[in-house]
Amino acid sequence: MRSPHHITAHPYPNPYDELGSLADGPLEEFLHDDTPDVPEGPAAQDEPWAPPNHRRGSRRRRRSRFAGLPLAMKVAVGLAALAALLTLADRWALLYAEHRAADALEDKLKLSAAPEVEIGGFPFLTQLADGRLESVKVTVPDVAADRVSLAQVTATAHGVRLETDGPTDLRSARIPRLDGEVLLSFDDLNRELGASQVTFTGHGTDRVLARGTLPVAGHDLRLRADARIRRDSGHGISTQIGGMRLDIGDLATYRPGVRASEGLHLTPGSARRLAHETSKAKALLAVPSVVRRLGVSDSLVHEALRSDAALSRLTGTPHFVRRAMSLNLIDLALQHPELLGRLGLDPALLNTLPRLTRPVLTDRLSLGFSLPKPQRGQLRLRDVRVEKDGIRVRIEGRGLGVGG
Repeated sequence: MRSPHHITAHPYPNPYDELGSLADGPLEEFLHDDTPDVPEGPAAQDEPWAPPNHRRGSRRRRRSRFAGLPLAMKVAVGLAALAALLTLADRWALLYAEHRAADALEDKLKLSAAPEVEIGGFPFLTQLADGRLESVKVTVPDVAADRVSLAQVTATAHGVRLETDGPTDLRSARIPRLDGEVLLSFDDLNRELGASQVTFTGHGTDRVLARGTLPVAGHDLRLRADARIRRDSGHGISTQIGGMRLDIGDLATYRPGVRASEGLHLTPGSARRLAHETSKAKALLAVPSVVRRLGVSDSLVHEALRSDAALSRLTGTPHFVRRAMSLNLIDLALQHPELLGRLGLDPALLNTLPRLTRPVLTDRLSLGFSLPKPQRGQLRLRDVRVEKDGIRVRIEGRGLGVGG
């Protein structure tokens, strides 16, 4: 039997012995090696620290991805980029041409501001090289037309043919067809013709109402007039003024003209008040020429002048009111100026009213204008209509030319 202290060597190596052998080997060197892994030399010691650049790999990866694309896709991407550049160049050329055209129109038409020009069709450079523009739309905010300004002129030229000496030198242009609109704004009419506080409003499709006040000899007279708008020979519009009158308060109404119903006449209310205004009624009946125009017998006149009751009976009848309203006070002012003063009318006003004839007032209220005559071709009005914002006119042109 073997002794317990006698141990036979184990056929396998002891792991603790192996760990002990590593203490003096590579592990010890790794754990106690404090030398940094940096390049040697003075230049390396002075170089500042910088974070690692992780983009280099991404660039290489992107280049490698693009390099891996098929040839057809590379060509498509290149063509798309080229098309974008050409489109951008075409739009820049279009904006430049529109700006040059606007400046030229502003100078040619002597406008207060440059108009808005829009050249239609795409691409623009191809049209310019071909010498033909699909369409050109011009919007001018204010164009002088006789005594007023047109609020807006919008015209579109179609199939414009260009004759140039280069991309920036236009010699002439031919316009086979043009259509557009002219707006005569009520706001402009009220501002430019309404210095006397007269305003214009639309009424129906062909009528304009003028309402406001007109200063005459220190008095503000109420003005009423109706204007009928019509096309004049295809080249302009004209206004036929009707229903024109000036009201002097509630005392009298002036209608310019020479007919019996025109002139200066008492209003119905003023004529009826004569029955209660004894002094005014007796002043009228004291003038024989007025009595003859009133158609009152001499016996009734004598009785009315002696008795206020008889005077009230005479002046209160409908016949007397109608006859009093038929008196033309302008004629009476020439023969009996003191009489109209008794009726409350200012003599200075009576001297000024006859000068406000129908032609004078019509000229103040005229809304007409004429189209300019083109260098070549025809430009005509096709339709005239009254709308809420003003008078709108449709224009049409054929065979027009600009320049040499």
